[in-house]
Amino acid sequence: MIFLAQAISQAFKASFEIDIEPSQITLEQTKKEFEGHQTLVVFPFVRQTKKSPEQTAQILGEYLKENYKEIESFNVIKGFLNIVYSDAFWLNVFQTEISADDFAQMPFNGEKVMVEYSSPNTNKPLHLGHIRNNLLGFSVAELLKASGYQVIKANLVNDRGIHICKSMLAWQKFGNGETPESSGLKGDHLVGKYYVIFDKEYKKEIEGLKAQGKTEEEAKKEAPLIKEAQAMLLKWEQGDQEVIQLWKTMNSWVYAGFEETYKELGVNFDKFYYESDTYLLGKDIVEEGLAKGVFFKKEDNSVWIDLTEDGLDEKLVRRGDGTSVYITQDLGTAQLKYDEFGVDRSIYVVGNEQDYHFKVLFLILKKLGKTWADGLYHLSYGMVDLPSGKMKSREGTVVDADDLIEEMRVTAKEKTEALGKVDHFDDEEKEKLYHMIGMGALKYFLLKVEPKKRLLFDPKESIDFQGNTGPFIQYSHARIKSVLNKAGYDNQNISTVNPEKLQETELELIQVLSRYPSVLNAAARDFNPGAIANYTYDLAKAYNKFYQSETILKVEDADLKTFRLKLSYHTADTIRKAMALLGIEVPERM
Repeated sequence: MIFLAQAISQAFKASFEIDIEPSQITLEQTKKEFEGHQTLVVFPFVRQTKKSPEQTAQILGEYLKENYKEIESFNVIKGFLNIVYSDAFWLNVFQTEISADDFAQMPFNGEKVMVEYSSPNTNKPLHLGHIRNNLLGFSVAELLKASGYQVIKANLVNDRGIHICKSMLAWQKFGNGETPESSGLKGDHLVGKYYVIFDKEYKKEIEGLKAQGKTEEEAKKEAPLIKEAQAMLLKWEQGDQEVIQLWKTMNSWVYAGFEETYKELGVNFDKFYYESDTYLLGKDIVEEGLAKGVFFKKEDNSVWIDLTEDGLDEKLVRRGDGTSVYITQDLGTAQLKYDEFGVDRSIYVVGNEQDYHFKVLFLILKKLGKTWADGLYHLSYGMVDLPSGKMKSREGTVVDADDLIEEMRVTAKEKTEALGKVDHFDDEEKEKLYHMIGMGALKYFLLKVEPKKRLLFDPKESIDFQGNTGPFIQYSHARIKSVLNKAGYDNQNISTVNPEKLQETELELIQVLSRYPSVLNAAARDFNPGAIANYTYDLAKAYNKFYQSETILKVEDADLKTFRLKLSYHTADTIRKAMALLGIEVPERM
């Protein structure tokens, strides 16, 4: 709502003869313990007004109340000017802004952004950590899209390296030709099974060598299995046809499995990058860095960058034998992304254990003079734990994404049936609803928390029809749709007459609705879906309060009934749009 900033700008001009642009005026939502709707903090302006904060606020408040009918009253608390709007003002906001077809729709801002997320390894299925990554990446991409950016969703697949060869070798030795079809396993689960088998057999060999007097370190290096895996990796790099064919076959199993999981999660991608294509990239950048004096060579021919003056350390960017390290290919991939798409911003959604890596990566690119490096951002997020503890892939104790999705569906079914919410549904409708509620609970629980925070995910706690949960909001949406359906409400063919006086719950609901565009912008700016999640909870709570205290369907005044139905319609529509930004569907009925 730009109105107040413009009015305050005029008040400064009229009362103090100073020019303050509306864009320089920051307004806050008034704190709950004070009366008011919006607050101006006057401290930044007292040097120009040459008055105390209280005097400045009082003079501005008096001018606004006298000259703008939209402002009903004001109060001053120290240097804070709290503004109370009139009912007429809020009704105008509802009719002209909230009820508009383009409410909270941002035009294209001319900027292009890439959001890279998921980044799985092709030696195992997706797990709980991947779920947070995927949901966070997808939601941030949707937020940016809704805020006017052109968005490219990218997935960099880690499909090469020693860990991939471990699964391949174990399948070769112990698999007896097993396939997803013959085993009845999803392809990613089958390949993951052999990654676990490799680890178990490798540990046996290590123990055997230790029993022969080898140290643990020696045993780890000399175990026949690890030597065979290293030899297989070398063959892969040399293009050995048999190894490449096995690699392609097993990766195809994994991709089919991933696709199923992505579909269940409701996430998608516009562009896939594969490390098998990108791992040689970056060698040109190393030469460029040497030529510019950004990198230096050591006696063993290895190439480094010295970042000690930046509070970091020396970083290897190419080994002495000419082979690349992980950061080499990241440098090359960053350049490739820019060359292909010319993005203004590139967001990497990666866990916080990689914080240091990205600091180094971005700093190197800046030192190389890459003008686009300022647009790079690491969206660092905390790990997810379950009440049962941390996860370890190699030991096969990982919390599998598919198992968790199924557990969410089953829990949703149990809780929904216990509450008797689906007695009138057929079997197909029930199954669709259980999946919608289960995934809504999972997504909401993981996204409502600020990304940087580590969180403990409890599946049972997340599926609750009360409190700050996905199912509570989904149920609230279904309740509103039920009211609208009973009334036969059609928003396309309706005109409303505003009531003269708003009830307290109507006023509160309009105020919460009016905040949606600014919350959306802030959530996109901060890459924080949690802001949208918690806003939507506030909106559902405000509607339920309104629903409990005001008559809607049986109110005698026809104009008031239509107004309340329209208010209900726009609340449901905003809940639907906000939840979609989190990748969550909302049911029409429950």
